[in-house]
Amino acid sequence: MNLDSHPLPGVDVVFNLDDCRHTPLPLPGDSVDEILASHVIEHLSHPLSFMQELHRVARPGAKAVFRVPYGSSDDAFEDPTHVRQYFVKSFGYFSQPYYWRADYGYRGDWTTEVVTLVVDARKYAGKDAAHVMSEVHSLRNVVKEMIVELKAVKPIRAPKAELQAGYRIEINLA
Repeated sequence: MNLDSHPLPGVDVVFNLDDCRHTPLPLPGDSVDEILASHVIEHLSHPLSFMQELHRVARPGAKAVFRVPYGSSDDAFEDPTHVRQYFVKSFGYFSQPYYWRADYGYRGDWTTEVVTLVVDARKYAGKDAAHVMSEVHSLRNVVKEMIVELKAVKPIRAPKAELQAGYRIEINLA
């Protein structure tokens, strides 16, 4: 199923994802096995409502894959329709354990499985991951795209810091 905010060719469901805070997705709960959100979330003003609503429709253990411009890239800032930038640790905030210090009413729970950073093969071929990550954290425009794989956790976990889990970070040369 293809969902978009505009009735374009190939779109099955027309829905504004920024309306998730007021209007549920037109899907039953626990009905979705896999979600692909390619260059969507960076356009949303209300990502917590969106992620909570995706959690509602996702089956336990459902996979969600997000493709976004990396936060320190020109792509993340130049497009005037982008309202938020995302970094390696950003998707942790769509899990309950990250809210151990504050409660913003978010009730979704996704665990980050893998974060893949797509970098320029010509520049980084033969470089070790530590070198690439050092440049990711200190320079702009290192990462061409970030791909994040999440898994729906149901029932949601307690907001406890000790429940935060690690995840793999992979470097993909392209």
